[in-house]
Amino acid sequence: MRKRGPKRFTEEFRREAVRLAKESDRPLKDLGQELGISVTTLRNWMAAVPTEKTSQGRVLSLEEQVRQLKRENERLREEREILKKATAFFAKGAR
Repeated sequence: MRKRGPKRFTEEFRREAVRLAKESDRPLKDLGQELGISVTTLRNWMAAVPTEKTSQGRVLSLEEQVRQLKRENERLREEREILKKATAFFAKGAR
């Protein structure tokens, strides 16, 4: 009889399992049994997912982080342009 190695799961399956675990109020044990994985495996997957807490203590998903950073990046670009124009204006007046 051939010994089997560890099960291989797709990245999509892992992401979906982590999403279900975070959004559901069900115990991890029940969710793990339903998905056919151990509680330890599910916890490891959850720990491996990068998350960031906001000042209000909310956990952001990667997509939310990207959206937030894009908004901040656009705001900073606008501020930089304003400062460039102000510098040019005041440099002209100093001559």
